[in-house]
Amino acid sequence: MQTERLPPDAEGIARAALLLRAGALVAFATETVYGLGADATNPEAAAALFAVKGRPRFNPLICHYACAQAAFADVIAGALAERLAAQFWPGPLTLVLPRRAESRVSPLVSAGLPNLAVRVPAPAAARALLAAAGVPVAAPSANPSGRVSPTTAEHVLAELAGRITAVLDCGPATLGVESTVLDLTGPEPLLLRPGGVTAEALAGIAGPLSAAPADAAPRAPGMLASHYAPRLPLRLDAACVRADEALLAFGPPLPGAGLTFNLSRRGDLAEAASRLFAGLRFLDAEARRLGLARIAVMPVPARGLGLAIIDRLARAAAPRSADAMTEESLAGSASFDRA
Repeated sequence: MQTERLPPDAEGIARAALLLRAGALVAFATETVYGLGADATNPEAAAALFAVKGRPRFNPLICHYACAQAAFADVIAGALAERLAAQFWPGPLTLVLPRRAESRVSPLVSAGLPNLAVRVPAPAAARALLAAAGVPVAAPSANPSGRVSPTTAEHVLAELAGRITAVLDCGPATLGVESTVLDLTGPEPLLLRPGGVTAEALAGIAGPLSAAPADAAPRAPGMLASHYAPRLPLRLDAACVRADEALLAFGPPLPGAGLTFNLSRRGDLAEAASRLFAGLRFLDAEARRLGLARIAVMPVPARGLGLAIIDRLARAAAPRSADAMTEESLAGSASFDRA
């Protein structure tokens, strides 16, 4: 299969929408990262998505919609969900809500759970694609499961060319970290994943947020302990750089650093978030080429978007489980049994 590279104009969007309705896999840019889209109402398309990513089927997916009205047709939204949607949609916020009995979304997409994760992405091209497709689109990051998320079409093609039908090339994703995931199915809002909407901003509307237990079963994407991982190990909160290390810097680099990628020399968290995955990809490739052993990571402030950056780095640095390693080795397999 030759993967089509489509422009984000009317013709390209119409072609991408046609492919999605036909059950094909199409990558497209949101404001966060590039997602790998599949018709969420089509179980065969959803199964193909899990297989191409090498993603475990117990790990649920986010459904993307063109507008809040379309999203709330599949879930039961209370007053708080409506207030949050009015404030943060379109944008990088995912809400986990009880699914409606009449929802068309395949149970495979929600891993058989009674809830559904939904969001409305910000870019006009993404919403035009979703409107033209006319179906909810499941869209995890467009990369093999557990690996570094893609923020450009080139990142997608480097790992999935020949395995997906098309990529709608809308240029670099502007935010660079995935959406915040907020679970509203319980008695109080539960922050499942920090992301593009800060916890401080959410608390201004939702009140105090609780955090999911570290050992909780996945209730939304991005909750696996080992995730977003480069091939080289990371050493977090580094105060020095060793001779066999590359450096992921934030602010002025550490003395003696050789191979370095600076998330933000001026210490800007928004800039750092937008460059995080690109930086991990660059250092992983270059450091391995140079024979370095690991990537040292400078501390990032634990506030605002810094919480999302820290979350991604902690998951990238987590030990790879046997299951994760097996998933990675099977990422190229066409078998659905382990997807």
